[in-house]
Amino acid sequence: MQRIETFRRENLTFDVMDSGPLDGQIFVLLHGFPETNKSWQETSEILNQRGYRTFAVNQRGYSLGAQPQKRRDYRSSALVEDVNALLEIIQQPVYLVGHDWGAVVAWEVAQRYPKKVKHLITISVPHKAAFMKAMLSSNQLLKSYYIGLFQLPKIPEFLFEKIPKIGLALLKDSGMTSKQLADFQQDIVAEKRLSSALNWYRGVPFSSNRNLTQPIEVPTLFIWGKQDSAIGAKSVEFNKHFVKAAYKEVIMDATHWIPVQNAKELSQTILETIA
Repeated sequence: MQRIETFRRENLTFDVMDSGPLDGQIFVLLHGFPETNKSWQETSEILNQRGYRTFAVNQRGYSLGAQPQKRRDYRSSALVEDVNALLEIIQQPVYLVGHDWGAVVAWEVAQRYPKKVKHLITISVPHKAAFMKAMLSSNQLLKSYYIGLFQLPKIPEFLFEKIPKIGLALLKDSGMTSKQLADFQQDIVAEKRLSSALNWYRGVPFSSNRNLTQPIEVPTLFIWGKQDSAIGAKSVEFNKHFVKAAYKEVIMDATHWIPVQNAKELSQTILETIA
């Protein structure tokens, strides 16, 4: 298989950073909000050095050739099928890695297409059913206030574009570094990805929870940082109940932003787990 810099689904074109040996076993890396596939750069380099090939995807709304306008275009089933389009090109089971919103998508890809996933690795965000259960039994609802905020029309854009002191303060409070904040200003705000990235939140009401409690049936590694301001310990505690396969949980002394801030430890944990 030759290098893949883009792939298409329907009328959308997605950007891919494809690196590492052409014949290496494949990792597909899915970023979260508000980052791009650049968040996987250091992790990719480490995996490439160990002989693995990595595909870091700019997902729907983040690829400039894949920015549909309607909220319903960002429902979870569409996001899952975007990844499946790449898996169809790859034509072999992959190590599927997702962080934040990328983890949400990765869980659902593993639910829907278990034979295409050799090992599932999710970072920061647990299985949706564990998350929802924690909403009812802990302070998770309070921690998730931003989900409602980001679904509002125009207000989030106003905060990030017109009053960046407030918008950036929200991100800084979550543990983002000054370098990450600068990347956000450039990659998301200046390069016109903000509204389409926020549409992941605005698409939530259009997403089906029909398979909410469906367990995962592929080997799974879940990684969480105990300083995570967005995801509480209770949903992590519930997570194992929704995996009916080999399951490993690793809790790091880290914030929500593990792929950027803890790439070496993350890579080592992944490599040890799949060995």
